[in-house]
Amino acid sequence: MRDLRLKARAKINLTLDVTGKREDGYHLIKSIMQTVSLYDGIYMKRIRKKEIIIKTNLAWLPTDHRNLAYRAAELMMAKFDITEGVFIEIDKRIPVAAGLAGGSADCAAVLVGMNRLFGLGLSVRELESLAFLLGSDIPYCVQRGTMLAEGVGEILTPVKCPCPMCYIVLAKLPVSVSTATVYRSLDLQKVEECHPDTEGMIQAMAEGDIAKMGQLLGNVLETVTIPMHPRIAQLKEEMLHLGAKGALMSGSGPTVFGLFGEEEDAKEAAAAIRKKFGLKEVVATQIYHGNGGKRGEDKDGRNKI
Repeated sequence: MRDLRLKARAKINLTLDVTGKREDGYHLIKSIMQTVSLYDGIYMKRIRKKEIIIKTNLAWLPTDHRNLAYRAAELMMAKFDITEGVFIEIDKRIPVAAGLAGGSADCAAVLVGMNRLFGLGLSVRELESLAFLLGSDIPYCVQRGTMLAEGVGEILTPVKCPCPMCYIVLAKLPVSVSTATVYRSLDLQKVEECHPDTEGMIQAMAEGDIAKMGQLLGNVLETVTIPMHPRIAQLKEEMLHLGAKGALMSGSGPTVFGLFGEEEDAKEAAAAIRKKFGLKEVVATQIYHGNGGKRGEDKDGRNKI
């Protein structure tokens, strides 16, 4: 195989709880992660010279070692003594630094792509182990779908009854949020008052009850990010006003997502939020159930509704 195209999909956190802190400073989490249809397009091609060339549609995006996709290719080339190089073109559609794991998804896609391009024969589990060397969200982005993530994000358990099909509106404020700063600022005593009901969310998904899921959305990191950026709370309120079954900040923010039962409602809400808040990065999309880490083989193909 000389080249291939992949879809690196965004994720949201239906619940995000912090259950403690390790001695090394890393926080322990318990989170239901869910893939959505919004994706970055990834094109990869083998080249003769042993080098990594990255091209993106965003002129300001790093294309060197600061880019997780670059590090993924570098890791695979070093570990498996690959003597050729790789050209990677990234068509960014997932908002950057948004709490949607866009960089992690690109990284996971490149790991999967390198495995396929160079015929390495690695299993999904082996790819997950390599992914964890690069970041805690990346093993999930290899698997995708509806997963319970624990530990520091590396312990992944598929949810028996995945998230029912529904529509998602994503709205990102034009601000930058540092995940490391958010976690450092987290008051674990304050978290005691707002732990999300993860087991309840799993039951609501099993029942296919989107309204109940909306009521059970929860993210303890909101206790840090919302005081820093109060418009996040305003976005949540507007999502609910426009008919969302529930609304929540994803990851460490600043993106807010809303759950909608009907496609047309999601489209109308996205348009209304874009106009009212003057936001450029507002997307209507839907739940994506994944295909066991085999990227680029889905039939969906839609990036926006």
